[in-house]
Amino acid sequence: MSKPILHYYNIADGITAFTTTRHGGESKGSLGELNINTHRGDDPAAVETNLNALANELNIPANRIVRQHQVHETENRQITEAFFSLPIDKQKEMLEGSDALITNLKNACIGVFTADCVPVLLYDPIHQCTAAIHAGWKGTVKRIVRATVQKLTHVYGTKPEDLKAVIGPCISLRNFEVGQEVYDSFMEAQFEMEKIAQRYEKWHINLPLANELELLALGVKKENIHQSGICTFDQHKDYFSARRLKDTFGTIYTGIIIR
Repeated sequence: MSKPILHYYNIADGITAFTTTRHGGESKGSLGELNINTHRGDDPAAVETNLNALANELNIPANRIVRQHQVHETENRQITEAFFSLPIDKQKEMLEGSDALITNLKNACIGVFTADCVPVLLYDPIHQCTAAIHAGWKGTVKRIVRATVQKLTHVYGTKPEDLKAVIGPCISLRNFEVGQEVYDSFMEAQFEMEKIAQRYEKWHINLPLANELELLALGVKKENIHQSGICTFDQHKDYFSARRLKDTFGTIYTGIIIR
């Protein structure tokens, strides 16, 4: 097995921020190769092998890579050292229903699973804390980015203007065709439709831009927001895409570590 191939982001010194690709693991077919998500119907042994390979690449213990079962809501969880002392079943119980994680721990990796949805990473260099956010269209409409930034402020004292952000690989405007009900959901949530929506045969929504505009509205500086520019649908051979792969697919993992 070749080693995992990751896409890294130069967010700040002392920070490792990355997205896994599909390359460098043992999963097969549309789950292959590098899937570390246990909720995709993958061979558990392959997932475990992939997780250990990723941990080796990141130079942290595999049990310090936090994985959650996401549900397209706005709940978030704070990861403290006490979390890692819990039995595995208690860890899963604590994370259930969460779509975002925050922490100020060193050498612990928080991250989110996506396969067209938007992964957002945040880093506060003043208070040395991070967040990883899963923003699908439902989470975006429900303002999960806002909820997570507010949690960072409440727990750690974060000021949005200090944040550095990464918007990772996700489906692009051109490929994210939606029904009228999805368009209406964004409009009712008072998104700037003239900026994030475009009409082809049907409506298309620009999810990465919608989340960038949310960050800007919160006070994050434009120069501190990095858009990966990677479309998972177009680059499905390198990144998992639910729309491209249909029923059976793995997920990429976008994570962040304070060193």
